[in-house]
Amino acid sequence: MASDGGARRLLLLVPTTSYRVADFLDAAHSLGVEVAVGSNRRQVLEALAAGRTVTLDFHDLEKGVGQIVAYADEYPLKAIVAVDEEVTVLAAKASEVLGLPHNAPDAVAAARNKYRMRTRLANSGLASPEFRLLSTGDDAERAARMSFYPCVLKPLALSASRGVIRADDPEAFVAAFHRIVKILEQPDAGAGGDEARHILAEGYIPGAEVALEGLLQGGRLTPLALFDKPDPMEGPFFEETIYLTPSRLPEVVQRSITAATQRAAAALGLEDGPVHAEMRIVDGVPWVVEIAARSIGGLCSRILRFGAGVTLEELILSHALGLPVPSKEREGRAAGVMMIPVPRAGKLRQVSGLAQARAVAGIEEVTISIATGGELVPLPEGYKYLGFIFAKAETPEAAEQALRRAHGALVFDIGPL
Repeated sequence: MASDGGARRLLLLVPTTSYRVADFLDAAHSLGVEVAVGSNRRQVLEALAAGRTVTLDFHDLEKGVGQIVAYADEYPLKAIVAVDEEVTVLAAKASEVLGLPHNAPDAVAAARNKYRMRTRLANSGLASPEFRLLSTGDDAERAARMSFYPCVLKPLALSASRGVIRADDPEAFVAAFHRIVKILEQPDAGAGGDEARHILAEGYIPGAEVALEGLLQGGRLTPLALFDKPDPMEGPFFEETIYLTPSRLPEVVQRSITAATQRAAAALGLEDGPVHAEMRIVDGVPWVVEIAARSIGGLCSRILRFGAGVTLEELILSHALGLPVPSKEREGRAAGVMMIPVPRAGKLRQVSGLAQARAVAGIEEVTISIATGGELVPLPEGYKYLGFIFAKAETPEAAEQALRRAHGALVFDIGPL
C-alpha cells in the first residue's frame, strides 16, 4: 500500500502515441510535484523524462499492475494518472490495488469498450441508437443484409475516429467491414483479445456534434468547457477539425448536455477524475456518442485556462493528488483549436506559410506535429493529426474565423512514400 512517503509523488502513464506528456510534466513542475513516467517503450522514457521512469507492460494488465505495485513499494505513490485512453484501465486497476483514488476498473473498461458502453447507455434511459455487435469472422454480406441504415461501423477500442465508417447501404457496409478488419490487423492498432475480434454497428445519429470536458468528484460532475464543432461530421469518415468554446447553443440545451453527461457517467459507474463526452444534438436532445474516462485528446487542452491561468493538466493533477483545486471557472475569452486534417496519404516534404498563419489576428500558436519526412495517413486508417492551430478572441465567431484564415495560409507539400 502507498505510504505517506509519496505525499506529493505521482506516476504518469504515457502511451507511445501520446501528444500530452510534456503538458502534464509542465503541470507537475508548476505544482511542485515529484513525478515519475511509466511507459511501454524505453526510448519514450529516455526522450520524455529526465527524472524517475519505469518500463511497464501495457498489453498484459496483470503484469503491468504488478510492475506498478513493485515500483510503489520502493517509491510510494499518492496518485496514478493516465495521460491517454490506452492506459486508463491499467491506471484504475493499479490504483485499486494500491488503495489510491480511482474509478472502478470495470467502469473504466466499459468506457473504453464501445459495445459495453453502448449497452450500459441504452439501459440508462438516455437517447440511444440501435446497435449490434459483429464478429470479424462473420459473413459480411449476410450481416449487411440484416443491418439497419444508415449505420456507423467502428472498432471497439480504437480512438481518434480511427476505423469509424458510415455505411448507407449493404455495399458500403461490406466495404467498411473489410476495411476495419484490416485496420484491426495492423501491428500499431494496439487492439488485442476480444476487442480485436469484434466490430460495433450502430445507427447513425444526425445533428450537430459537441464535446463536453468535465471533472467528476464523488460522482458529481463539474462541467469545465463545452465545445461546439462547427464543421459537419456526416461521414463516411469522421475527421475532427474545429473545437470552439464557449458553446453557442441555447442555455437550456447546454444544461441538458451537462445532465446527459452526468447520467452517462453514472450509467458506466464513473465517479472520479476527468471525463470527455461526445454528443449529437437531435431536435434539442443530446444523444451520447461516447464518454471517456480521460481528458480531451491531442494538444487541444492548450486553449483551456481556468482561474488565474491554470491549465487543465494542473487542475487534473491537483484533483488526483488531493491538493486544493484551483478555480474550475474557464477564463472569459472565447477559444478554439483546429486539428489540422491530413489532406492525403504520402510523405510530408514541407509546410510553408507558417509565419503568415501565426500572424493572423487571434492566433496564439501553430504547431506541426508530424516531422518533415514523416508519413501522412488519412482516416480511417490514420490516427495522427498533421498539427494544431490555437486561437483566442472575444467571440467564438472571431476565433473560428481566425482558425480558418490561419489554416488557409498553410501549404502542405506532400510527396509519394
